Amino acid sequence: MAQAWSEREVEIIVADYFAMLEAEIRQQRYNKTEHRRGLREQLADRTDGSVERKHQNISAIMLKLGIPYINGYKPLRNYQRTVLPDAVLSYLTGHPEMTRLLETDVTANADTPSVDDILSTIDAPPDRRDASSTAEVNERPAAGGVYIDYIQREARNQKLGYAGELFVINFEKARLIRAGRASLADRIEHTAREAGDAAGYDIHSYDEVGTDRFIEAKTTRYGKEMPFYVTRNELNFSNSHQDKYWLYRVFRFRDSPRLYVANGSLESQFTLRPIVYLASA
Repeated sequence: MAQAWSEREVEIIVADYFAMLEAEIRQQRYNKTEHRRGLREQLADRTDGSVERKHQNISAIMLKLGIPYINGYKPLRNYQRTVLPDAVLSYLTGHPEMTRLLETDVTANADTPSVDDILSTIDAPPDRRDASSTAEVNERPAAGGVYIDYIQREARNQKLGYAGELFVINFEKARLIRAGRASLADRIEHTAREAGDAAGYDIHSYDEVGTDRFIEAKTTRYGKEMPFYVTRNELNFSNSHQDKYWLYRVFRFRDSPRLYVANGSLESQFTLRPIVYLASA
């Protein structure tokens, strides 16, 4: 049976995780293998697999707290329930510069990246059976008791959202052109640009046979598992146009954008958690 991680070991690997996250945000090159090698020299006979899983555990905690996590370390939720979360929060408390960096990153401007083959960016949706639970996202405050909703702040980043919508439009045009339906590609409408949020979707596209495809684009600089906000209007529209409603989730938008799609009502495709209520006297 593997020896439990000590508090000191946990502190060391949490600090290493945030060092990699900072490098990723600043778009600086770093090598995960070299980081694991350096960590093993400081830890109690841990294997590469053990270190890798602990990094994934930290990603799960970051996701639960609503904080961006490292791309490439898929959240793994079977972690120490007290030591590891406390170490993450303690690190943030002691390193306010990390909080400021995250705030700057989620609100930064964004351009639509150019890719060689945009159709190759399609990916599979997250597996709901083994994905780290997001049911408790945002239930605990960030370090120092000051809660920062990074997910919401990124969702309010209009330039990021607009750039993601343009990326999806480019994807849709390429998809229809490859299917031999260039005439349909020419008819794609950027609905959000004309109607704002009122329509309940962002882009009016088409299937290969000419059927309407109403697309809501959600964009993040971070990993596939990052949660996203939906509005009541979007939810209602997805329920009333289930067959024609598509969610396009664009992720890793910083440097190597990918996307996955989901067809049907948002309620049928995702686990929804109400977190905002309108109160009146």
